[in-house]
Amino acid sequence: MQQSSIQTIAGTIATLIFVGSSLPMLWKAITTKNLKSYSLTQISLSNTGNLFHWLYVIGLPFGPIWLLHAFNTLVAVLMLGCYLRYEKFTSQIVS
Repeated sequence: MQQSSIQTIAGTIATLIFVGSSLPMLWKAITTKNLKSYSLTQISLSNTGNLFHWLYVIGLPFGPIWLLHAFNTLVAVLMLGCYLRYEKFTSQIVS
């Protein structure tokens, strides 16, 4: 098997593992609307890091890394949206 095939297979497997590990977190955040254990700073930094990481990824040929990073970006944006919608909204009601 060629080196590039091994790398593509490994990248695909890693992408599937990362997606599988993120889906429960995202599902719980959306269904429970409870994001008290998350930090706005961490979620914001994750989104900022993803923006800068796209500068690197965009220079790579299309492959598993594109799918993985697109998914990570989508999850970070959704988590930010959920946090702002649910945590900020509930903290305003409680105050």
